[in-house]
Amino acid sequence: MPTSQHIVRSVALTLGLLTLTGAQAQGERPGGRGSQWGLGSIVMFDKKPYRDFDDKAEVLPFLLYESRWFRVVGPTADLKVVSDGDFTVGLRARYAGDGYEADDSPFLAGMAERKGGFWLGGSASWTTSVATLTAEVLGAAGQSKGTRMSLGIERRFAAGDFDFTPRLGVHAFDKKYVDYYYGVRAAEATAARSAYTGKSTTNIEAGLRIGYSLAASHKLSLDLSTTGLGSKIKDSPLVDKSSQSGVRFAYLYLF
Repeated sequence: MPTSQHIVRSVALTLGLLTLTGAQAQGERPGGRGSQWGLGSIVMFDKKPYRDFDDKAEVLPFLLYESRWFRVVGPTADLKVVSDGDFTVGLRARYAGDGYEADDSPFLAGMAERKGGFWLGGSASWTTSVATLTAEVLGAAGQSKGTRMSLGIERRFAAGDFDFTPRLGVHAFDKKYVDYYYGVRAAEATAARSAYTGKSTTNIEAGLRIGYSLAASHKLSLDLSTTGLGSKIKDSPLVDKSSQSGVRFAYLYLF
């Protein structure tokens, strides 16, 4: 049975998919209502970079709420300080379930649990006639004490009842984040797992989301992604992959 850490980690990973779904839902509010509610479920499978990690598909519910000044998307809440048509700047709070438990992999036996935690900071998005640009800067409120920054670009193409949204993203992590989640403390080192101190690094993500409208309020979405890991993550003795991938299939009902 999945532990609470597994569940929280999986919920956090829905962020990218749900943010895109939420942005699409905002433009489809019937009758010009001032807010939008959505309920649905998601099937997820993500390939972790940790050695011999026990990757499992999971099914989870999610909630979406969108208004001009406030947004709740899964584990993320945004207060929109500036909300001017295609340009938005806001304050963001997010719970991210990064990390692992020692029993997630035989190779992690003897490692202390790396816990997720709250991240606080700011975000911005700008939709132009060419693409949507996004930016985010978040600092950890606990656990890793790290900082993460992201820049992204995406564009949605519509074709009848289908839509296609390719995206690219750059995600930078400071040394505190990398050391906490990928480092090996001296007390955790073994003959097969040397001590390791993480340093700042950058991941590159590419993804594609395919949406389909069953009806006005019923949406299906398939999200495929791959992330090239930064060198300081790949150098960790806990990691044996140069990239990680994810597949997510979601159903959303818009009220």
